[in-house]
Amino acid sequence: MVPEGKLDRLLQRHAALAAAMADPTRGGGEAFVPLSKEYAELEPIVAGIAAYRALVREVREAQEMAAEGDPEMAALAADELTSLRARLPDAERRVQLLLLPKDEADEKSAIVEVRAGTGGEEAALFAASLFRMYQRHAELHGWRFEVMSLSETDLGGYKEAVASVVGRGVFARLKFESGVHRVQRVPETEAGGRIHTSAATVAVLPEAEEVDVQIDDKDLRIDIFRSSGPGGQSVNTTDSAVRITHLPTGLVVQQQDEKSQHKNKAKAMKVLRARLYERERAAKDAARAAARRGQVGSGDRSERVRTYNFPQGRVTDHRINLTLYKIDKVMLGEALDEVIDALIAEDEAARLAEVGAEG
Repeated sequence: MVPEGKLDRLLQRHAALAAAMADPTRGGGEAFVPLSKEYAELEPIVAGIAAYRALVREVREAQEMAAEGDPEMAALAADELTSLRARLPDAERRVQLLLLPKDEADEKSAIVEVRAGTGGEEAALFAASLFRMYQRHAELHGWRFEVMSLSETDLGGYKEAVASVVGRGVFARLKFESGVHRVQRVPETEAGGRIHTSAATVAVLPEAEEVDVQIDDKDLRIDIFRSSGPGGQSVNTTDSAVRITHLPTGLVVQQQDEKSQHKNKAKAMKVLRARLYERERAAKDAARAAARRGQVGSGDRSERVRTYNFPQGRVTDHRINLTLYKIDKVMLGEALDEVIDALIAEDEAARLAEVGAEG
């Protein structure tokens, strides 16, 4: 059931915010920003409440008309009532979803990190395939995909690849990608034609602004060195590579793709800020995640989330037991939305059930 009292309080708060923002004595400046932000956050909720209550009102009016004496009008009202009642559960669910606590990071852009796991060169080739899958998926959504660092192997695989994916709501769409992705296929490096299993690890972090994470300069050790590794555009021969160590946590970020020391430092700080922000989020969410683990998954990067079986042409997400027999379209980034939509729907259902149990 929709909590009517809560809906009334939200509508009252929305009206109070509108009045406060229109009050000339309050002026603008700093006071206006948090008010307008809260107002904007309430807008879709208020619209959802209005649509739900309008439908409830129509149901009530149709019931009254059906109870009247005119047989012809009663028959029309009965038909309309059937249609209206069929729409009611969806409208109610939409309001319930709008009332769920929001993940404050959902609207943010994201840092996507892909690393080769067990399986040697084949794991690195699979990591490269996953990274390209996310790149193509980002392009299909109109997101900006900026490669931040690549550590390539001699055969074109990626030991590690990091990208910034910029767009509204990117983290909400990609956050369930975190975890271990397993591949079953005949490796390009295998002459005998035997199926091998290897893995890559994906971590999706919300991109943090400076306001989200305060980093004290005295907590950083910054080392400058010369880039090294296999050839290609990722490596240069000047002392411009940067390694930043966050002393309180021991987190280390290294960046060497740019020829400019300044650009490498800026990129490294961006990744460090995202990792520290995710660390804080993980600490806050630990109790809730423990209670819900096994429903949709905790986002733990050691958790096996998906298997890509090339001989059978299938992709299976183990958290929701979803199997799609369209591996080519998934790897092209086209069918990835089908998996992501199912994961989001499962997460919403789990959170609604959680709220219902608490109520």
